[in-house]
Amino acid sequence: MNEKDLILNEVKEHQCQENKMGWRFLLMTLLIFAIAWLLLFPKIYLQSQIYYKSRDIAVLTGEYNVLKEENRILKTKVESIRFKNQVLDTMFDE
Repeated sequence: MNEKDLILNEVKEHQCQENKMGWRFLLMTLLIFAIAWLLLFPKIYLQSQIYYKSRDIAVLTGEYNVLKEENRILKTKVESIRFKNQVLDTMFDE
């Protein structure tokens, strides 16, 4: 065999070894991504759930504050009507 054939055989063997390492590398990479996804998915899921719940809480808090203010206004109106009623009752009693 001449030198050219030896070099070609070595290159072919090297390429075969690279192909085997390529598949192994691909599988290891996929395995690492799968493990990372399994570790990070619960964190991302929980963060998004916390975000949506906090938005709901903010909306409910705003509605609660509005209702409290309406309640205060209604109590003031009722007190005013009650006062007028008592004043009018005393005026007609005389």
